[in-house]
Amino acid sequence: MIHRFVVATSSDESDDRIELLCVDHGIEVFRGELDNVLDRFYQCAKQYKPEHIVRLTGDCPLLDWRIVDFVIREHLHENSTYTSNCQPPTYPDGLDVEVFKFSILEEAWKNAKLPSELEHVVPYIRNNLKSFDKHNVEHETDLSNYRWTVDQMDDFIFVERVYEELYLKNADFDMQSILQLLNDKPHLIEINNYIMRNEGTKKSYEKDKKINKV
Repeated sequence: MIHRFVVATSSDESDDRIELLCVDHGIEVFRGELDNVLDRFYQCAKQYKPEHIVRLTGDCPLLDWRIVDFVIREHLHENSTYTSNCQPPTYPDGLDVEVFKFSILEEAWKNAKLPSELEHVVPYIRNNLKSFDKHNVEHETDLSNYRWTVDQMDDFIFVERVYEELYLKNADFDMQSILQLLNDKPHLIEINNYIMRNEGTKKSYEKDKKINKV
């Protein structure tokens, strides 16, 4: 369903290893601004001019491709401008999927001004959702209390434990496999469940407040 996969990383030397890894595995890579991720994302997309873009973040190593495909199908079926499964979230943090038209990414790139809108790709779009046709994919059970993303060391330790438990049994393990693991070994949840969701984005919003006070 996805026609092209591109890793959009920064031009900072700290990300040289990401480019080398992509090259070794035959994966297309684009390098751009370190801090202005919106510009990096737009400049990358601009090269290919897609009608629709699927945004997946690099801090989600437990992402389930089945959920990605489901969100894409919902996006196309609803003929939506912006579709996600995290506005509001009902899936575990770390399974976020966003699909949107190139046209609104371009609009965001042209008009975004706030730090949060430049440091991240979609805040401008989310802040102006009333102007767009939007759709949110919700899970039948609210699972948003689970944390499967990687922002801190304890997140990494949690993900490492999940892979140790599941990968050798089935390299293509899915969300349900992880949920069953956590049901069988609930102590794993305690490794990182104290960390706030979207902590990095909240820091950007604090910068927005400082600008608005000036």
